[in-house]
Amino acid sequence: MFDQTGHPADIITHRPPADLADRIALRVVKTMRLFADAFFARRYGHRAVVLETVAAVPGMVGGVLQHLKALRRFRDDAGWIRELLDEAENERMHLMAFIEIAKPSAFERFLILMAQGVFFNLYFLIYLFFPKTAHRVVGYLEEEAVISYTSYLAQVESGAIPNTPVPRMAVDYWKLGEGATLRDLIIAVRADEAGHRDKNHGFADAIRDGVHG
Repeated sequence: MFDQTGHPADIITHRPPADLADRIALRVVKTMRLFADAFFARRYGHRAVVLETVAAVPGMVGGVLQHLKALRRFRDDAGWIRELLDEAENERMHLMAFIEIAKPSAFERFLILMAQGVFFNLYFLIYLFFPKTAHRVVGYLEEEAVISYTSYLAQVESGAIPNTPVPRMAVDYWKLGEGATLRDLIIAVRADEAGHRDKNHGFADAIRDGVHG
């Protein structure tokens, strides 16, 4: 279903917290959002670079820890490892595309380094001891990503941000077609983030329900 602008009407969704752990996960993400707003405001291209640097961490961490758990327990992973590693790769491609567009400064690169270092260690510990909460954090992080990319898209469509051509690698990776623009890229990336959102909320539900540990 689409709204009057031709965009999916249900692209922005929110999973209400069901317990204390979910509320903590949501609060962690909202706190991260405050820092992003403080540093980048409406500089959406630069915000995307930092967002994607952080967003590429959970899939790799989760994939590695699920791999080790499957080895320890002599069991099949039910496809979780590949799904999580594919998510990490997809987020890395988001980063590669927006680096070409935003061209972060030396300070922003330093900020990215610090953000990734802090988030990697924090997320590793959360996933190690509380995997359901870890996936819920990602679900909420992706909810915020969809909101941010929707705002970014609105700025491009209004003309406030130039609708520039996208890098060749983005055209090839998302099969956008010749003449693809920033608007096309944002729509493709936003769809990826919506998929990661739903998948991670689903992973959290599966752990909660005892379907997968």
